[in-house]
Amino acid sequence: MFQNIKDYIDTLKIDTISKERQAILQPLIDFITTKSNNNQPINLNLICTHNSRRSHLSQVWAQVIAHYYSVKNVTTYSGGTEATAMFPKVGETLIKTGFKITALSEGKNPVYSIKYSDNLHPIIAFSKTFDNDFNPKSEFAAIMTCSSADQGCPFIAGAEQRIPVTYEDPKAFDNTELQDEKYLERSTQIATEMKYVFQQVITK
Repeated sequence: MFQNIKDYIDTLKIDTISKERQAILQPLIDFITTKSNNNQPINLNLICTHNSRRSHLSQVWAQVIAHYYSVKNVTTYSGGTEATAMFPKVGETLIKTGFKITALSEGKNPVYSIKYSDNLHPIIAFSKTFDNDFNPKSEFAAIMTCSSADQGCPFIAGAEQRIPVTYEDPKAFDNTELQDEKYLERSTQIATEMKYVFQQVITK
């Protein structure tokens, strides 16, 4: 893992997570723990409406922090109820934290390689629907990262479990002087909560 990313994760304070949020995260902890204890694949599909912001941040941080804590067999995916594009500010925010991002294709919906280590497979990021062929068809948890997707898509075919872990959308601050701050704030919240989740997994 790149040192800058490890140093960043080291600074995240899980004791800032409220009891209410801990309760929301508990079903995700339980799902990962059960799979891990049985040495089964742990497939997580992080889902929001447009697969442009929160679901990408969640996919990246879940994958990276699983590696940080050496939780094996974790593969993360993301999707939306519709496909748009990964919003550029998401990539910019991750780069500030130490990730190396390369555009593998151009156009309206670019494909990105997101590297967090010199020797590990990069995370492949692009906007897609949650049931896109790139994503698993069964034996996965559907993690609903926004309330509109959670309400608007009550059934996720193939999901073993559906787990709402919703976040406020930083899109509300696009084209404002607070944009950079709010995207980093949301990324940090998601990273901190994923650190809590995987720390709980390894202590069970």
